[in-house]
Amino acid sequence: MVFALIDAALRGMAIALLLLLALLLRRGTRASWPARIWNVFSLTLCVQVASSAPIVERGLPGAWQAPLVGVSVGNAVLFWIFVQSLFQDDFRLRAVHRLAWLCAFLLGAAYCLDSTAPHSVSHQLEVMGLRGVPLVFAILAAVAAGSDWRADLVAARRRLRGFILATGVAYTLIMLGLRLASPHGLLSVSAAGFDISFLLLILAGVTLLLVQGGILADELLPGVPRLTGRTADARSGAPQPDTARADDRLVRTLQRVMVDEHAYRRENLTVATLAQRLAVPEYRLRRVINQRLGHRNFNAYVNGLRLDEAEFVLADPARQDESIMTIALDVGFQSIGPFNRAFKARCGLTPTEFRRQRLADSSKRLVEDHALPVSARPLRTTPGS
Repeated sequence: MVFALIDAALRGMAIALLLLLALLLRRGTRASWPARIWNVFSLTLCVQVASSAPIVERGLPGAWQAPLVGVSVGNAVLFWIFVQSLFQDDFRLRAVHRLAWLCAFLLGAAYCLDSTAPHSVSHQLEVMGLRGVPLVFAILAAVAAGSDWRADLVAARRRLRGFILATGVAYTLIMLGLRLASPHGLLSVSAAGFDISFLLLILAGVTLLLVQGGILADELLPGVPRLTGRTADARSGAPQPDTARADDRLVRTLQRVMVDEHAYRRENLTVATLAQRLAVPEYRLRRVINQRLGHRNFNAYVNGLRLDEAEFVLADPARQDESIMTIALDVGFQSIGPFNRAFKARCGLTPTEFRRQRLADSSKRLVEDHALPVSARPLRTTPGS
């Protein structure tokens, strides 16, 4: 009885924290994908917290538990989606995300509704799927948190990746192990107590990070005033005058190396190799590119310069015979596929369509110029004239 009361109290605290987080983030739901997804995630976690109580798992009929278990299994997918939204600057909710969640939900519901014998093939497949979904999506979440770690220019966000890996993924894997070790997947009283205690600690940490401000608040509430009086400068440590002047010099050197000397054309260019070329610490180069030039990801910064040159070449009538492949390789892409995808994402056109449109516009202007009287033609100048 005592354990049941303690368990109920812990679950009530967890649900209260989840609802508090949803309330705090209500202002960011329109502007931020992470906030939108977290709001949904917090509500489905409330369902999971309530439905995983021993009294519910052992007391409710299977048919009544079907939607609850479906939501709980779907939370593994929602966690993966949330991690993606935090660390992918171009994240958009796609059909594959919705389909993955729906499949997980239906799998959990089907397991509860299945009336076949426990040793039947269908039941065993459902059990394998029920245990496999959290494992697969925990791995996918870890990959999402770890991908582009080195290219991430926001120092605090890089630390947040570690927090996600150390807590969310660890929780998923530990609870999967406890479920596998329990008869029929039902948690014992002690295992259920560990489950809710671990989850409560994670939620307390997330709440503290959000209320104090910092990178988690920035990601979940972009453009919304901070929840405390701490300013962005106070969190990041505004550079001193000497440091600011040194950063100004570094910006000028960086622009010269990247723009004038075309360092972005180098294959496999990384923050580390560029910092070595500039003879500066890597952390300082990251800070300058992020805070002075406004870029959050090094690869996006480099690819932006590459695409700038590609646009210039494709619009040049004198170079219209150069193949798209040659241009892609010349500006620094290693193959045509990534170049085509990055170009279309930026311009809304394929390189071929962009070139055709720009050359047609150039020809039209040339015809119009020749059709004008000499005195009415626009004066053309060359650099330095």
